[in-house]
Amino acid sequence: MGWGAALSLLKAGFAVRGCDVRSEVLARFAENGGTPCTTPASAAEDADVILVYVVNSKQVEDVLFGQDGALKTARPSTVFLLCTTMAPSATIAIAERLEAAGMLVIDAPVSGGHVRALSGEITVMASGMPEVFDKASAVLEAISAKVFRLGDRPGAGSQVKMINQLLAGVHIAATAEAMTLAAKAGIDLKTLYDVICVSAGSSWMFENRGEHIVSGDYTPRSAVNIFVKDLGIVTSEADKAGAITPLAATALNLFVEASEAGLGLEDDAAVAKILAARSGASLPGVKG
Repeated sequence: MGWGAALSLLKAGFAVRGCDVRSEVLARFAENGGTPCTTPASAAEDADVILVYVVNSKQVEDVLFGQDGALKTARPSTVFLLCTTMAPSATIAIAERLEAAGMLVIDAPVSGGHVRALSGEITVMASGMPEVFDKASAVLEAISAKVFRLGDRPGAGSQVKMINQLLAGVHIAATAEAMTLAAKAGIDLKTLYDVICVSAGSSWMFENRGEHIVSGDYTPRSAVNIFVKDLGIVTSEADKAGAITPLAATALNLFVEASEAGLGLEDDAAVAKILAARSGASLPGVKG
């Protein structure tokens, strides 16, 4: 998602510096007109807006507050867009540290997948002060199709993203279950996919991840381990709030099982492999 946002900003005419731990990504970034940087601190120098796209809150803390973190060189009143999916409590704590250092913050988790990110059409679930949105408006317009302004304080965006991830994770698990049942019943999966996509049982995740299962392609667009993290946030925050989330808990158990089986870095649709193995079903591209 961060790659798509960076390219969208370049296409919109922004000067963009980017930091990544992978040298091959930095090389591709340079080929597309960006300025590659080896540390967050070097990327943050003289920046007006800094977008943080990493996996979890620990990585956010590292790239912001670590030895070569962005806060070492960022100028006062720099806008930080926190695009990582985090527990709302973690987002609030990180935002407070940034604000104490004189920075401006928008809680800005995103959704839409890598394809929409590449086309600058992601959805941003954002919260922050109106004047900060004004400073970041051109950047947000370049990377997104829709920005939902959900409140004046960081945390509200992460709360809504958490609910989105509950649904996304459950829908992926349900897609895997449906496709595995169909395979076990001897139904042609491509035919089933075509039928469901135009029927009431469909969802965005079914249409997207179901195609991965049909084609037997588990190249990671979003990995199993991402939903171990995200559904872990859902169930943890639900427990704190006294809410009951049985479907999220069941889906989380499936993702955890897939991760423990060595599938953590595969596409999240690979949870279907776990169900197929349990039921003795044969899926395309999956060895029995």
